[in-house]
Amino acid sequence: MTEELTVETTGETVGEAKWAALRELELRHPGLDKAAVRFEVVAEGERGLLGVGYEPARVLAHLPAEAAEAVVVDESEQAGAARLLVARVLDALGVEGRLGVHDGEDAVTVTCSGADVALLIGRHGQTIDAVQHLAFKVANRGAGRDEAVRVTVDAAGYRERREQMLHRQADQAASRAAGSGRPVALDAMSATERKVVHEYLKDREDVETYSEGTEPDRHLVVAPLD
Repeated sequence: MTEELTVETTGETVGEAKWAALRELELRHPGLDKAAVRFEVVAEGERGLLGVGYEPARVLAHLPAEAAEAVVVDESEQAGAARLLVARVLDALGVEGRLGVHDGEDAVTVTCSGADVALLIGRHGQTIDAVQHLAFKVANRGAGRDEAVRVTVDAAGYRERREQMLHRQADQAASRAAGSGRPVALDAMSATERKVVHEYLKDREDVETYSEGTEPDRHLVVAPLD
């Protein structure tokens, strides 16, 4: 049976501390009944004078076992860890997004939708790639190589759009390389995107791909085969 879940949080006021506690519980149990949460005020907090002697308010939030069981999400431990990591990143960024999780046999996909998810994607996908890397590490913590699952973090269909663009660039570079007989260097990409291009072109018999340079300027080269 699920044990009572208790979290301790702080805030400038008791109200802020309670809000933070509810947010933490919702991250762990999406869809929980907030009315079932019981609060215990540990400290009212002191504002102090000019910042001197400030002490935050502290509360304990208790979610009864039966309430926790009622909102348990049917997902693996790895999927839950990845979802929780992404949810905390969204919270830190101040992004109001909705999360979905696809829990496959050897792959987990966490998707995010909402008006502000561009903040999660970041410039050239750098932020979402970093979050995906962290989610993979968290989800597979303690797992052996044969037990690790692939983790994908997506936002507003970014991965599919980016993959389609990479495929177009790969086709253009392959045509130029094969037609001119000279290697064609693509723009700097993340390791994830370099892998997408490499996998896409690996079955072509007229070109090969390899990486050059050092991060963050490492890029893929499409070269003609003799």
